[in-house]
Amino acid sequence: MRSRSLVALVGLTLTAGLPALVAQGGGQDTRPGIAVFAFTNGGSYGQQKEDYDALERGMAGMLISELAANPALRVVERENIQHLVDEQNLGTSGRVDGATAAKIGKVVGARYAVMGSFIDLYGDFQVDLRVVNVETSEIIKTEKARMTREHLFDLVRNIAAALNKDLNLPALPRQVSEQRMSRQVPTEALTFYSRALLYQDRGQRDKAIEYYNRALNVFPQYTEASEGLRRLQG
Repeated sequence: MRSRSLVALVGLTLTAGLPALVAQGGGQDTRPGIAVFAFTNGGSYGQQKEDYDALERGMAGMLISELAANPALRVVERENIQHLVDEQNLGTSGRVDGATAAKIGKVVGARYAVMGSFIDLYGDFQVDLRVVNVETSEIIKTEKARMTREHLFDLVRNIAAALNKDLNLPALPRQVSEQRMSRQVPTEALTFYSRALLYQDRGQRDKAIEYYNRALNVFPQYTEASEGLRRLQG
């Protein structure tokens, strides 16, 4: 089993690591890479279990989208990370520790690995984040944010801004920053988007398409949901 696992890991290195070798001008991409892992539910109450299972994927997807807005950072595709976690059979929920996150981070050419957890207590939503140095497996930064569940999008956006600052990245260009700040995604749309990611990872294509469409019905300008739908239907 160990041998098969290592073979799979090496094989995936050849594909998942490719983005790090693609240059905007033909050379190597030297931007710091970051791998965001699925969040963990620390013990939430007030919503359906399926919603919380979905938010484990959805919170990561939302954070990746916000971080990717900064051109100074190379963000690893969520699907690449999830595929590696699934291939390594890391428990029924795909939870990883700092050392494993660092190992997978190296495979995809990341400098940092981000692991998060959340607790929703009847609408009082808290997120805790840890940033791991992939080379040393050490936690170099932690972040905590708390808001009501109705402002979930603001919470994720604030965490992304804090991470940009923690990693000493250049500020977003003014026009990009203004566009990001003017967008307000309703929590209902985020919940449907999270469900779509969960069903997509489970291989339930029809249900994923249904929930991408539900997210778009609530918020037609939801770019991430449109892109997810396009990929599944393409």
